Amino acid sequence: MENLSPCPNCGSRALYRSEYVEATSTHGPNILPWLGRFLHRARMSLLLCRDCGLVRFFADAESRAKAAESKHWKPL
Repeated sequence: MENLSPCPNCGSRALYRSEYVEATSTHGPNILPWLGRFLHRARMSLLLCRDCGLVRFFADAESRAKAAESKHWKPL
């Protein structure tokens, strides 16, 4: 996660990053499907701009590594 500042939406430098959280819950969508492990969900951190509210999601290194090998994720 490099070069995250300034915010691409408003140019603010008031950015806050969360600790890693699970990319799914029992009440919402699975944001990183098929990139976790058996009984372990994929993880991500969030970056929040305090000024405009833009939230960006960043998958952890383990999840990103699995994307290239997954039949469910296609390169652009």
